[in-house]
Amino acid sequence: MDLNAILTKAVNAGASDLHICAGVPPVIRLHGDLINLDEPILTPHDCVELAKQCLNSRLYETFLEEGEVDSSYSLPGVARFRVNVFKQRGTCAIAFRTIPQEIPKIEDLGLPGLVYDLSLKQRGLILITGPTGHGKSTTLAAMINYINSKRRCHIVTIEDPIEFLHRHNKSVINQREIGADTKNYANSLRAVLREDPDVILIGEMRDQETIATALTAAETGHLVLSTLHTIGAAKTIDRIIDVFPPYQQAQIRTQLSTVLQGIISQQLIRRADNKGRVLATETMIWTPAIANLIRESRTHQINTCIQTGSQFGMYTMDMCLAELYKQELIDYESACQYSVDMDNLRKLISM
Repeated sequence: MDLNAILTKAVNAGASDLHICAGVPPVIRLHGDLINLDEPILTPHDCVELAKQCLNSRLYETFLEEGEVDSSYSLPGVARFRVNVFKQRGTCAIAFRTIPQEIPKIEDLGLPGLVYDLSLKQRGLILITGPTGHGKSTTLAAMINYINSKRRCHIVTIEDPIEFLHRHNKSVINQREIGADTKNYANSLRAVLREDPDVILIGEMRDQETIATALTAAETGHLVLSTLHTIGAAKTIDRIIDVFPPYQQAQIRTQLSTVLQGIISQQLIRRADNKGRVLATETMIWTPAIANLIRESRTHQINTCIQTGSQFGMYTMDMCLAELYKQELIDYESACQYSVDMDNLRKLISM
């Protein structure tokens, strides 16, 4: 089977993802739903052959040894793809994530205006959070692209794998891929502080060592951008702190309260007219009050601080969902499905 033909068909259909596994035809994800492509049912042999078309010999050997491997794949004139090849029930399966060739602009994504101000911070930590497949990497790419157009600085990205390809503009951009350019996040983060960076993008803060190094980098005068798989600012802060042992948590709270510049939490929700998805966000930016709540382990009060912080551009996920529902961009069921506090959402809708 021709992998490029299948990928082209998926991109032309507007798919965000393509799944290859034995026993079914190629399956695409379109606006959140899985749909079979008009292709023959795949055999285990087909899946192996398709994997060999998107992996080089080194990566294919890694897949055979470890049972999974991350990579990227480019189809000139069509798109780039983030690729994960993995074993399931003794057979090969592949997940492709479509990466647009053009880096979208902040305004095109429907992001709040304060993202422009956050992008131009000189130092500190900015986190983009949300579930898998809800546009976190795209938001980071748009922010890096904006920095690149406005600042003369050195940007280093550490990704697994590299997704959007950035060109040098006002900034110099070096993109490092885990496995190809560096062994792992820990090694690359230890080295990055000796590479004269101004801005550091970390694809994902996965473990204690990565989080600790990111906090140190932000504390020593760098702007650090990264992602976490959490929904809401309060849960994000708790997740970071809970990674560390109890005897370290007080120190991490103090450190985080000093370096955290902002958290954008986002979810993509099916539009009411079924013509794509719309972005819902929660925004939190640093204020003395929020810093104090983090230091004093009162993160449960952060939502209240966000609700009353509209003068700073802050709002909760439920406030955003209520507004999208009132604008008839999403239906009531979707608003409830993605809400953080359903009772609060109903109150906001009825106001």
